Amino acid sequence: MKKVFALLSVLGIAVPYYYIFQFIQSNNGEWSTALFFEQISLNYGMSILNADLSIAASSFLIFIIYRLKVKAISNQQFIKYLASLFLVGFSLALPWYLYDNYDKG
Repeated sequence: MKKVFALLSVLGIAVPYYYIFQFIQSNNGEWSTALFFEQISLNYGMSILNADLSIAASSFLIFIIYRLKVKAISNQQFIKYLASLFLVGFSLALPWYLYDNYDKG
């Protein structure tokens, strides 16, 4: 199972960044925050996905804060998961957490 979580961690980096590069390429090699947020809320379907992902990522953030408070994870681990959540996304943070904690029961 750890191999699955490791693969999902790699995909959690590769897939979102593939689409970020596609977005940049479609905008003549330039990043536009305004256009990004315009397109991310383009229709109700995207709004559903945004709400779902926001709640899931927020739940994970609360969970790792709790795990830090009860000393189930170290400060270093907390920073690692927090950085992965905000610098890459939930698609990396959750599989990485599951990989690190799979055998701990």
